Amino acid sequence: MRAFIGIDFDKEQKRKINELQQRLRRYAIRGRWKHIDNFHLTLKFLDDISPSQQKQIDNVVKEICRTVKPFSLNIKDIGVFEGRDSIRVLWIGLGGDLEELRALHRRMEELLTPIGLIPEKRSYKPHITIGQDIVFECDFQQIRDSIGKLDFSPVSVNTLHLFKSEQIANKRVYTKVSDYNLFVLQ
Repeated sequence: MRAFIGIDFDKEQKRKINELQQRLRRYAIRGRWKHIDNFHLTLKFLDDISPSQQKQIDNVVKEICRTVKPFSLNIKDIGVFEGRDSIRVLWIGLGGDLEELRALHRRMEELLTPIGLIPEKRSYKPHITIGQDIVFECDFQQIRDSIGKLDFSPVSVNTLHLFKSEQIANKRVYTKVSDYNLFVLQ
């Protein structure tokens, strides 16, 4: 099963992300756009995992979540990861308790490595992917300036999820397989 650990957003947050995505789409000549149901924040991409690895992952992530209190993130800005001929990834950046988020990511990398999951080589850049392989009709900085300041409610992070990623009818579908509540044991 192809999988990742991530943070989901509620319907209202996804609706607002979708509104922003639609505003950005107006400037695009071409691209692949994420479906509203697929907006999420990836904490750790796992690639293909076996059923036995899934059980181990569940145990490790549950243990990690026992040591992490809920935290808050906010949607801050838009940005891109450049590709050769297009914008490889169009993303929404985050603010808020980023140190908590990065510490959680580091802990996952550290504790999932012994069960055969390879740590990410790139530094962790928390973001919500909203489009890929995008070509805009004008300079991205002009678009960013026209969008202006983003006004989103804070996102309370209380739960992490193990998502299954699969291709169904030519579309990428993410399905929650496991939930992990954040809490600190007293």
